[in-house]
Amino acid sequence: MPQPDHIVKIPLPELDSLDEDTKEYFSVCEENLGMVPNVLRAYTGNIEKFRNFTAFYNKLMLDEEDCNLTKLEREMIAVVVSSANRCYYCLVAHGQAVRQLSGDPQLGEMMVMNYRVAELDERTHTMLDFAWKLTKSPHDIGDVDRDGLRNVGFVEQDIFDICDTTAFFNYTNRMAHGLDMMPNADYHEMNR
Repeated sequence: MPQPDHIVKIPLPELDSLDEDTKEYFSVCEENLGMVPNVLRAYTGNIEKFRNFTAFYNKLMLDEEDCNLTKLEREMIAVVVSSANRCYYCLVAHGQAVRQLSGDPQLGEMMVMNYRVAELDERTHTMLDFAWKLTKSPHDIGDVDRDGLRNVGFVEQDIFDICDTTAFFNYTNRMAHGLDMMPNADYHEMNR
């Protein structure tokens, strides 16, 4: 059964009405990804927020200079947060990214369903447990949790980045739920 074919449940501007910078950004997406992710189309409902969102996302998830976490670790956090929040959009899109970056389709599925069944090292499990707890019961995070990250080798900047990534995906999950955002159907078949 195919998923619904809408992007979001609010009207979006027509692609040809978008400014040239946005059209060019979408052209780069098409070239690099083979599609324009629906989350980007969703943000065209407010072009200024689209620009802020894309700049923040690119810095958070793609930057390799200011972040010690690997792209795979950041994507794993995205999936664990999205699993805790049951965010269909992000589970599909970022589950695919885990499959791609890890080269392991089963890992992508485990991350989506229950990251605890994956045979991950202690460092990665500790990071993902922290992200889960920060998502499900943020008021319970304390020094013992941050010390747990330090004890498996994370430094202060890493702890900041783990929190930043976790917080960002809690935000995007809520946007996706609120707008009934659907992922691009292409993600379902990729990297299997």
